[in-house]
Amino acid sequence: MSKISHDSETPAKGQQVITACALIHHDFDGVVKIFVAKRAATKKFLPNIYELPGGHIDFGEDIVEGLKREIEEELGMTVTMGDPFAAFSYINEVKGSHSAEIIYFAKFNEPIEQVSINSEDHSKYDWFSRDEVITNQKYMSPTDKIKYTGNVDPEYDAVLKGLDILAGKSVNTQ
Repeated sequence: MSKISHDSETPAKGQQVITACALIHHDFDGVVKIFVAKRAATKKFLPNIYELPGGHIDFGEDIVEGLKREIEEELGMTVTMGDPFAAFSYINEVKGSHSAEIIYFAKFNEPIEQVSINSEDHSKYDWFSRDEVITNQKYMSPTDKIKYTGNVDPEYDAVLKGLDILAGKSVNTQ
């Protein structure tokens, strides 16, 4: 299978794909915010959607090392990884694949001012508090080209869950 510039578009009809993302968090004067990057408009899969940084794990690659690689490629930053806290699956209609996604807590190692986005992947980035995540839901929760196993966007729900865990709130673990 040949690889094209955007791995999220590389055909994988009928295949399982592993993806990993990082809920990168930072305390801004007592307000915990998460790093979200806006996907480039040139992407066929979910263009202009805010997402958690991460991506596809290569065959045989360790998930944590693959996630660190993706963040370095996309943002020019290294991270300290925390625990995984969410996992779910979805159908990527552009690739024709079934993806399993795992989300980890993480923190940047370098000063946050050093983020340098790769324009092939993202057009901009922001730091969102929990309230800003809710305000910007329509820019974070895709409505086409993806089928969820449930009724809601599991990545969006995972972001809220992660923020609640960081705030020390009790969360449903079922």
